Amino acid sequence: MSLTAHHLTWKARSRTIVDRVSLSVDAGEVLGILGPNGSGKTSLLRCLGGITEASSGTVTFDEQILGRLGGRQRSRRIAFVGQNPTTEVDLTVADVVALGRIPHRGRLSGLSEADRVAICSALDRVELANFADRRWRTLSGGEKQRTQLARAFAQEAPVMLLDEPTNHLDIRSQLQLMRLIRESPEKATAVVLHDIQLAATICTRIAVIDRGRVVADGAPEAVLTTGLLADVFGISADVVSGGPDSMMLRYVGVV
Repeated sequence: MSLTAHHLTWKARSRTIVDRVSLSVDAGEVLGILGPNGSGKTSLLRCLGGITEASSGTVTFDEQILGRLGGRQRSRRIAFVGQNPTTEVDLTVADVVALGRIPHRGRLSGLSEADRVAICSALDRVELANFADRRWRTLSGGEKQRTQLARAFAQEAPVMLLDEPTNHLDIRSQLQLMRLIRESPEKATAVVLHDIQLAATICTRIAVIDRGRVVADGAPEAVLTTGLLADVFGISADVVSGGPDSMMLRYVGVV
């Protein structure tokens, strides 16, 4: 099972934001999408999820063209978690997580026993079981992020697309959350991150985006070289690698 972009391009007015990107993410992979601010990371993720319609190119789930699927069918395949979610409705945490079950329910049907099991399991998974009745508006930024991840887990889609899911989290919570994502071998996960060290530690593969194009794609220790960090991110860093889980960056300065 895989989600694949084929020569994907997206333009805003006359500016090309995503430029002929071809990449895939397979079951069991955590693909970290890195790049400088404004490089097109979030736009690429939204195109992969079918939230933004690409100007050209296609996205396929296995051999199905995503754009030919209805919204419900697409949501059964892909769960998307964006940055800084908001709502004007006074929902509880359980209500928010229950939104992930909409693709599996009839338009007028209530929650089934399977829905309730999926919601409870998702809340347990992100350690928010005791928050089920809390109001969404009372949560901290980190608690909201974890609630949104629980919604994605409750959706039970084989693909997860996550845009900066570690925003607002302390370092311990970041590592816990990313390890939870990595320990989901049944899913293909693509995650946009700003923290290069976190991506190097947790992601099984990294794609680096610069000015809308993929300039590197592979294992963290192969991609995150001193040369690439200087050329793309404008930083000077020493890279020490003993394998995917023991890679360390020592930042020296800017170039």
